[in-house]
Amino acid sequence: MAANPRVNAQEETFEEQLQMYCFASAIAGIMLTFFMIYRCKTKRSHDVSIAANHEIEIFIRNYENLALKRFKYSEIKKMTNSFHEKLGQGGYGSVYKGNLPGGQLVAVKLLSEATGDGNDFINEVASISRTSHVNIVTLLGFCIEEKKRALMYEFMPNGSLDKFLRSDSSPLEWNTLILIAKGIARGLEYLHRGCNTRIVHFDIKPHNVLLDEEFVPKISDFGLAKLCKRKESIVSVTGARGTAGYMAPEVFLRSLGGASHKSDVYSYGMMVLEMTGAHKRNKASKTATSEEYFPDWIYKQVETGGNLGDYGVKTEEEEELARKMMIVSLWCIQSNPLDRPSITKVIEMLEGSFESLEVPPKRFWSSATGSAQVTSLSATQSSGSKGESTVQGYVSLPNPHKATPSSSIALPYPPSSF
Repeated sequence: MAANPRVNAQEETFEEQLQMYCFASAIAGIMLTFFMIYRCKTKRSHDVSIAANHEIEIFIRNYENLALKRFKYSEIKKMTNSFHEKLGQGGYGSVYKGNLPGGQLVAVKLLSEATGDGNDFINEVASISRTSHVNIVTLLGFCIEEKKRALMYEFMPNGSLDKFLRSDSSPLEWNTLILIAKGIARGLEYLHRGCNTRIVHFDIKPHNVLLDEEFVPKISDFGLAKLCKRKESIVSVTGARGTAGYMAPEVFLRSLGGASHKSDVYSYGMMVLEMTGAHKRNKASKTATSEEYFPDWIYKQVETGGNLGDYGVKTEEEEELARKMMIVSLWCIQSNPLDRPSITKVIEMLEGSFESLEVPPKRFWSSATGSAQVTSLSATQSSGSKGESTVQGYVSLPNPHKATPSSSIALPYPPSSF
């Protein structure tokens, strides 16, 4: 018997409808799954934020002598004119220029929407609220409102030191550079010895040094800082802590003795070396790698008394200042923390006579020896806020804020092109 065309057509239509229904159900199921995952993540993020804010509130309530004003988010928004003028940006968030009702200019650090445990916020407030020093930036107030967190500081008209070290048009004079170096050292000495509780900064670099209208330096950004007893020689830290290029080797290689206040001395030394190379950077060949200039090249110039003309040195006085800064910084970057001077000794060296300084032994990692010594380092730390950087092997680049993973691990020196 011949098949009924109408029945066949109905069966085909039913199969098509069934397929469409199954397809739609599958799509709906996938969308529902993604929606549930999103809801769970959102709820988890919200719960973490609530827990973090709760911890911060407890800290603020229990913290003694916290003489800081608390602002509403609406007040922060008003004083910054709805965050109109941005002063800078980093892994932590953005900094905006603000104006208090009385006319005082301020810098408002608006932290990225809070999804973490609030440790950076607590570190910053706990550390900096304990300080009162001409070379430490002043924290004026804060804001916590749901996921919104902000910190308010005194305004620094000349911005960060980093800006001047990268400038091709107006490099700082040597007299100014050494005054800045001395000021930063005094600020560190205060953190290490002048407070009841020792504060180790762990992220000393040009970007975290602010300059007022008279170019007086002020250490800022205490998000990675650690508080410890003054007599403690080793600071307990989890994972690498700091910015690649300025981070002391013992911070990520515990076999060297562990992190301590001497880790700040190392970072300071790397920063001062970068300051001495600011003039040289503008004359460096664009085809040459930074390893030709830094820090091995500087050591050779100091050891052999080479010509410093490319460093912007014009007089005998400037040459003495330049060599003094170079020698002091080379002492600071000794691989073994025990071989580095204390920051108090650093100040004595900077303020003492040039003739009394000795060139240190070459016991710091060069681009060649560093590669061999760090090759065994396999664990890496993912990039995070506040300059916490992966220790994975970096080659120096002209861009001062980026580092590129290389196939072989080398000591991460500051990525400058001088």
